[in-house]
Formats: sequence, C-alpha cells, structure tokens
Amino acid sequence: MVNTHVVNKSWVSQLNEAPLEPDLPIIDPHHHFWVRPDPEQTYVLDDLILDTAGHNVRQTVFIECNSMYRSGGDRVMAPVGETEYVQGIAAQSASGQFGDLRAATGIVGFADLTLGEEVSQVLEAHLAASPNRFRGIRHQATWDSSDDVPNSRINPPESLFLSSKFREGFSQLEKYNLSFEAWLYHTQIGELQDLARHFPDTTIILNHLGGPIGIGPYSQDKAAVFSDWKKAISSLAQCPNVYAKVGGIQMPVNGFGWEKLQSPPTSDDLLAINGPWYNHIIEVFGPSRCMFESNFPVDKQSCSYSVLWNQFKKLSQNFSKTDRERLFHDTALEVYKLDTH
Repeated sequence: MVNTHVVNKSWVSQLNEAPLEPDLPIIDPHHHFWVRPDPEQTYVLDDLILDTAGHNVRQTVFIECNSMYRSGGDRVMAPVGETEYVQGIAAQSASGQFGDLRAATGIVGFADLTLGEEVSQVLEAHLAASPNRFRGIRHQATWDSSDDVPNSRINPPESLFLSSKFREGFSQLEKYNLSFEAWLYHTQIGELQDLARHFPDTTIILNHLGGPIGIGPYSQDKAAVFSDWKKAISSLAQCPNVYAKVGGIQMPVNGFGWEKLQSPPTSDDLLAINGPWYNHIIEVFGPSRCMFESNFPVDKQSCSYSVLWNQFKKLSQNFSKTDRERLFHDTALEVYKLDTH
C-alpha cells in the first residue's frame, strides 16, 4: 500500500523563519525517506539536507514508512528492502560529502510481529542488512471505530497490542536487543501501558505524543480529548521502559487544521497551541525520557522544519542546560545507542 501523506513543499516555503540558536546540537529521532512519481511528494537525502539547513542537526533516525519494499520472494521479508535502501542513504551521508549531518545513523524498520516467534527470521534479515545501524521495529497500531478517523496503512486489528500472537512476536525484540516504536491513538494508550508492563525489559518509544485525535467524533469536545490524553499519558509515564517523542502533532488527524490555512504557521503560532501538550508530557516523563522529533516530511503538511524546531527552542528556553541537552540530543543518543558525532 502506497503511503498517502501529501506534502506541500511550495506552500510551506512561503514562510522563511530564520533558525534560532543555530549552534544547539540536535538529533532528530523521527523522519522518513520515500520516492514517489511526483517530485513534490518525494523526500530523500537532498530534501532532508535542505530542511535541516541552519539548525545544527548532527544525526537523525529513520523510521519505517513502507518505502522500497522488495518486490519478489517471501512477502514477510519484503520490508527488509526498506532497510537496505536506507542503509545506502546512511552510507552516502556518512561519506561527509554532503556536509556535517549524518542521516539515518539509526534505522527502525517494520516486521509483522503477529508472525509470532517466526518473526525472528525477519529481524535477523534486517540486522544483516544493517548490522551497524538497525535499532528497532515499528508495527503501527492506529485503529479507531469511527469511519472518519483513518486507520494505519497496514490495517491493524482492534487491540493489536493485546493480541497473544503479536506479543509472541514482540517477545523476540529483547532477544535481539531491539526497541519498539509505538504509533497508536490516544484512545489506545492504556493497551500500550499493559504491553509495557508485560515486557519491562524492552525499550518502547511512544511516537507523536500518543496520537491525540482531533477529527471526526473527537472534534466536538477537544477539551475532553486533552483531559483524557493527559490522564492516559500520566499513567503510561509510570512505566520506566517507555520513552516519549515530543512532536508529531501537526498531522491532519490531530485536528488543528494548520494545513488548511492560507499561509503556513509561525513557530509562535504552533507553540500557542502545542505548548500545553508538550509541557505535560515533558513534566510527567521528564527530559531524561523525552526527545523532540520532526516527523518529517509528514508534518511538512503543516509547517517548515525551521519553524518546527524554533518552536521547540522557544518552548524550552527557560529549561536548564542539562534538560535541553536531553530533549534535543542526549535522550535520543542513548535510546538509539548512537555514536557521538
């Protein structure tokens, strides 16, 4: 299934906001690469280099997005093609010929964990394709009963994280020292908490603030959504093996409507809306278990890279030096076991 996110590079480029604190070291722990027939919708190394210009982005982590799967052979092994593809991009970046940025020093791929113990062959193939960079698995779980809320492109069943077969596959991650990326909606956070408690020795990284939904039936009472989300996040934070990515809520499913504006938002515009969400998750998880993320180019539907990171810099301007280092760089460095660059 082809990824259907629409990126409007031309619209975003209308606003040119200069990067703040250009020397502040950043690791971006969440972005994608994909190629599509329309160049406007393609996102490759050159695009990442252009977007990060002006900010001191030292390293990045690639997260699976159904890109460059193998076309032949055993279908369960098809996602390994994505790791092979990104491993090549990472080697290209590591040459130093494209500047100081080191892209995809960490790679997170997909493997169908509902295969149970048999998923081990897929994990081993990923590790063979990228023995120096492969770090974990993301098996998307976003599901909602409303037809107005899009489910994941892999069409997961309801309550995937509670499935015995999924958990059988999940149990293999610890064996290979791999982490798990949790992409779900806020209504499913309790299921993730149950999973985290059953596998306390597996590192779980919560994507996109736990996916607060702001469309369909959830658009009617956004205060209730925020309240429900806060309670669920506070409870999840009690699991010490769970880390949180702070960002990724500029998508249409979050319901803020940035992509519908005549001109793209400024960092102040974003912060005015996003600040309460960011502050709460940082408060309950603590900076040592939080990391700012771009979610590019998905969030490029709504804002530029520079605006996004200026928002994070403004949000944290009164934080301690140590806390800022954790949020922008050090938590990601440790969680993804990256080399210092």
